[in-house]
Amino acid sequence: MPSLQELATQLQEKNIALIAHYYTDPLVQDLAKLSEGCVGDSLEMARFGHDHPAQTLMVAGVKFMAETAKILSPDKTVYLLDQDATCSLDIHCPSDAFAAFKAQHPDRVVVVYANTSAAVKAQADWVITSSIALDVVRHLHNHGKKILWAPDKYLGHWIQSQTQADMVIWDGACVVHEEFKAKELAALQAQHPEALTLVHPESPADVIALADIVGSTTQLIKAASTHPATLCIVATDQHILHAMRQAAPHKQFIAAPTAGHSGSCKSCAFCPWMGLNTIEKVQTLLQQPSTTAIEVPAPIRTKAFQALKKMLDFAQQNQQRVQTSGDVEKDQPLFEHTGMA
Repeated sequence: MPSLQELATQLQEKNIALIAHYYTDPLVQDLAKLSEGCVGDSLEMARFGHDHPAQTLMVAGVKFMAETAKILSPDKTVYLLDQDATCSLDIHCPSDAFAAFKAQHPDRVVVVYANTSAAVKAQADWVITSSIALDVVRHLHNHGKKILWAPDKYLGHWIQSQTQADMVIWDGACVVHEEFKAKELAALQAQHPEALTLVHPESPADVIALADIVGSTTQLIKAASTHPATLCIVATDQHILHAMRQAAPHKQFIAAPTAGHSGSCKSCAFCPWMGLNTIEKVQTLLQQPSTTAIEVPAPIRTKAFQALKKMLDFAQQNQQRVQTSGDVEKDQPLFEHTGMA
C-alpha cells in the first residue's frame, strides 16, 4: 500500500481533487488535506468542487454529494469512491413519491435538504445544507412564504421551532442521528457537568433540547475549537472527532450515546455508507479509473442547478453582509442555547 504522501502526489500529478466529508475515515480526510483537496461539510464540498480548477473530482462521501458536484460542474469528471455509498435520507425520499407529495401543496416554496437525489433536487425551488438551512427558511418566512420541507423531519421541525415558519414536513430521518438517546445523554451530562454538548440538528428533538450548541459539522468543529470548555460531548457521526481533535488537540471529546441502558455498544454513531470510503479505494481508482463516473441527465441537472445556485448565491450574499456589518461570524452555529444545560 503506498504511503499517504505517495497517494497525494499521484492525485496532484493526475490533476484530481479529492473532496472528503468529515464523516469519512480519518486517513481519507488526511489524504484530502495532504493532496490540497478538501475536507468539509456538504456546502463546502459543493463550493470547492465547483471552484477548483481540476477537471476530475474524486468524492469521498455519498452519492448525493457526487451528484451535487456533477450538477455544479457538468464538464468535469466526477467519481464516487464507492458506488454503493448512499444515504438513508435519500433512500426514503424517492422522486415519484416526492412529486406526489409536492403536488398536494402547490402553494408552497419547495425547500429540500442536500441529502436527496438529483431527481428530487430538480423538483425544488431551493436546495440547502444544514449550515445554511436556518438562514434560508427564516428569509423565506420573513417574506411571507409557506414552505414544503424534505426529507429530514428532525431538522425540519427544529428549524420550524426556531423560525415559526409555516412548514409541511416530509417524514424522513438519518439512521445515525436518529439513534442518539436523550435519557442516556442527560446521564452523561450529569457525569460531566463541565462539558459542552454539541448536537447536529438531524438529531431527535429531545436530544437537541439538551444541546449547548446546535450546528452543521463545520459549525460544531468551530464551536469545539473556540469555546472555552475543554471537554465536549458530541452528537453526530464519530468520524468528526478526527477534525475536532486536529482543531483543538488540547481538548477531550466524548461521543454521545446511541444505545439504551442495556445496549452493548454505548455509542455507535457511524454512517455505514460513509464507512465505504477507504484509502484502498482511492488507490484502486487511481490505478484503474472507473468507467462508471457520475452522470446526471441534462434536464434534471439544469433544474437542480437552479435550486442549488439559489443556495450558493444566498450564502455568498449572506457572507458579504456579515463581513460588512462585522457583528456576526460567518460560520456561527445555527443555534446556541443560553442559560441551559
